[in-house]
Amino acid sequence: MSGKFLINLTCGLDNTDKATVAFVVANAAVASDKDTVVFLSIEGVRLSQQGVADAVHEEGFAPLKELMDNFAAAGGRMFVCSPCFKKRKLDEAVLVAGAAVVGGAKLVEFMSDGCPSISY
Repeated sequence: MSGKFLINLTCGLDNTDKATVAFVVANAAVASDKDTVVFLSIEGVRLSQQGVADAVHEEGFAPLKELMDNFAAAGGRMFVCSPCFKKRKLDEAVLVAGAAVVGGAKLVEFMSDGCPSISY
């Protein structure tokens, strides 16, 4: 059984319900001692910017910023799709804790020895 877990998140403010649930699952995975990565792609890359998630609070869940902060504090990592990030002209100087802009090879390396994943 793999000690890793990947959550692929393609949504951000365009679907805050999916973004919130993705980080709920990410927190569960990291709390289960899985080496956990949230891969932010497409519109999800916007969540890599400080302040973007601050006002998101889906009913019945913790605020998105709190979920993201807890995930990073527990050792979770966010891989931010480099081409998606560049296309949206985002700022690498204001990345949230735990986030790193990476190319596809880094994602493939993480998943290469068998890694369950889920997509939102």
